[in-house]
Order: sequence, then C-alpha cells, then structure tokens
Amino acid sequence: MKHRSPPEEQDDLLRPRLVDMIDMRHELVKLAELIDWEFFEREWAGFFPSATGRPATPPRLVAGLMYLQHTFRLSDEAVIARWVENPYFQHFTGETFFQHQPPIHPSSLSRWRDRIGEEGAEWLLTKTIKAGRAGGVIDDSSLSRVSVDTTVMEKNIAHPTDGRLYETARRKLVALAGDLGLSLRQTYARKAPQLALQVGRYAHARQFKRMRKALRTLRGYAGRVMRDIRRQLDAVPGGAVRDTVLEMLARVSKLLHQAPKSRGKIYALHEPDVDCISKGKARVRYEFGCKVSIATTIDEGFVVGMRAMPGNPYDGHTLAEALEQVETLTDCRPELAVVDRGYRGHGVTRTRVLISGMRRGMTEPLKAQLRRRSAIEPEIGHMKMDGRLARCPLKGAAGDAIFAVLCGCGHNIRKLLAYLRALLLLCIAWLGTTIAGYTARNTRQKTFIASA
Repeated sequence: MKHRSPPEEQDDLLRPRLVDMIDMRHELVKLAELIDWEFFEREWAGFFPSATGRPATPPRLVAGLMYLQHTFRLSDEAVIARWVENPYFQHFTGETFFQHQPPIHPSSLSRWRDRIGEEGAEWLLTKTIKAGRAGGVIDDSSLSRVSVDTTVMEKNIAHPTDGRLYETARRKLVALAGDLGLSLRQTYARKAPQLALQVGRYAHARQFKRMRKALRTLRGYAGRVMRDIRRQLDAVPGGAVRDTVLEMLARVSKLLHQAPKSRGKIYALHEPDVDCISKGKARVRYEFGCKVSIATTIDEGFVVGMRAMPGNPYDGHTLAEALEQVETLTDCRPELAVVDRGYRGHGVTRTRVLISGMRRGMTEPLKAQLRRRSAIEPEIGHMKMDGRLARCPLKGAAGDAIFAVLCGCGHNIRKLLAYLRALLLLCIAWLGTTIAGYTARNTRQKTFIASA
C-alpha cells in the first residue's frame, strides 16, 4: 500500500508560533496593534490589476518592511536580513510562524516604491499619524499647532569637481560607444585618468595655472569623444536606444559648456536634477541635493507633513503647500504655524503664522509658542542621524519625493516605540511598587499578630 503524504496544513502543528517565542508586551507588538493594516490590503490591491500569474506579495509585508527599514536605518538588503533573524520583525509584518527564508528579494522593495509613488508613501505617513492618535501620543489640539522648516536632503553623489565630471563623462561615453558597437578614433583611456588625478594635485599645491590648463585638456578629451559618437548617430538604431544616446549627448554637451555661475548646472551625470543649496552653515558651505519641507507638532515633534521641493525654491513660497499637505494627511487644518525668518513674505492667510522676531500683537501664550520654534531643529537632526534623511539613495526627483516621506514615517515610528517602551516601564515600576507595599503591609500584620 502506497504511503499517502499528509496535507501541508498538518506541518504547522510542529512549527513554532511567534506568539510563543516573543514577549507580547514588546513595543513592536503593541505598535502592530495600533496600525490599520487592512487599509493597505484594500488600497494597494489596485497596483496588481491582473488576475494571472503567481500571487502578489502581501501589502502588509511590504508596508511593514518599509516602516522597519526607515525606523532602524537599514538598507533594502539589511532589512531583509534582519527580518529573517528577528521574530519581532516577522510578527510586525503579519507572520504567524517563524520563517527561516527571506520573504522577498530586496529588489522587490524598489519595484514597490515605484508602484506606490509619493501618494502611497503619504498613506504610510498618514497611518503613523493615526497610530499616534490612537496610542495617545498626539491629539487634535497638537495637530492644530505646527512648526515648519526646511532642510537639505543630500543626494548620493560624489563631491562635484570639474576634473571628476569631465573624466566621468568621457568614461560613460566610451562605455556607451562600446555597448553600441561604435568604433572611436581615440578613447584617451591612458592619458585622461592620469590627468584627472593630476588636477587634484595641482589644486592642492595651489598651482592654479597648471590646474586650469589640465581642465581644458580634460574637457577637450570628453568633447572629442562626444563629437565622434555624434558623427556616427546614423548607425544607432531608432527607438529607446537612440533616445538614450541623444539624452546622454545632450547632458554631456551641457556639462562641457556650462560656466561657473550658470543656472541649472549639472553636478552629477547620473543625477542631473541635483541642486546646489547654501543654508549658511559654518560646517559645510554648500550642499548638493534636494530641499525638503518638514512640518511637526510643536509639543511632541511628531511629523505631520513632509515633502521634497525640487528646484531650491524660496522657503516662503513653500509654506502654503506644506500647510495644505498637513491638512490633507491629518484631516485637521492648522490654526497656528511657527516658522523662522526665512519664511517672510509667505502669503498664507488661512493659518496664523508666527515668524521669529515678531513683536506686534504678541501675547504671552503666543510668545511661549514662538519660543518652541527651534524645537524642530533637533527633530531634523534625529531624522538625519537616527534615520536616513542625511542622504537619499533613490534616483531622480520621484525618488526624492518618496524617500523624504518615508523618512518622516521612520521618525514617527521611533517616537511611537519610545512612548510605548516608556509606558511599559512605568507600568512595571507601578506594579513593583504596589507589590512591595502589599508585601510590607502583610509583614507588619504578621509581626503584630506574633507579638500579640
């Protein structure tokens, strides 16, 4: 008689359940109960309209991994590795049994970010705000008073120097010609790297005349390779390949013709949208990235609005958009906003705006609120040091928009975890005090009875 294998459901009887392995009082367990996971199951299902193929990745898993990634400052690969070895991570993402294999490939997170876009990332931020309200961290009165400021989220690029940019352009053009099968007259593969290295040495030795001569030579090398490819464009097939070649040639041409004070300069060939922003810092004069507008509650420092602002706009011109986002995410229109002097000339009328240094019409309660304006600065510092706001690894303006909102989600999750952890310690301390008092009272009663 042939042995019949048991159904797959019976294997679960021998698998360890996560609830038997973890402490249900842990802050991640409590936080998982505060988040509305059914919202993602319902709203993100539209990203997979096809009914064929293998089952899609559970939306709760993806949402939970994004939360954990930006809470604990992890990359796509690192968050998957931590998930495999951490039962609390698995419980947070909705698993019932302990898993020994990665749930998805790290590249799936990139595809999911492309699918959800900035709107899907704002849904993640909205759910952290609702979790904060459900957990008692913030209330409606906190949401009506916000502090708004801007910072720079640097891009993941090397420091832009002319020598490095010219050499990078030449290498990319040579590689592009090799992929297309084009024969170049000369690639300067031996001379150009040595000359690019020598530019830095000339600058260090303050031999600026030699440095400028070397830069002109490097620019000439890149220009000759560019013109050589341009003469062979007829051999390039049409469609997407030709569009890619034309885009690269236009980008390199702009790089070779830009002046030191040109508008819209290229600071990285793979990230042409990077802006050069000066915030008046003593430590670093210029930052290369994207400006980010941040709105937090005045008292708790809870992020209620976060948006990337490409093009380095004036701070005052971003205030109306920032307050509109706060109203959209929280369903509560801010009644008071405190900002620094960079927001003068904002033009906002629906919300009362207090600017640092104001004196007209200031009462003592308003002065107290205005003194809290600087409280947003350490929150930005925590998002950069404890989170991932310091440097954006995602490409393009769309990557900046998604990454900025996800950094705000991670900051709120850290706030919630700290609150739940402190609440647990308070309960344990109260319980210990109660038990100690009860024991001491029983001891005194027994001593009294014995002495009587």
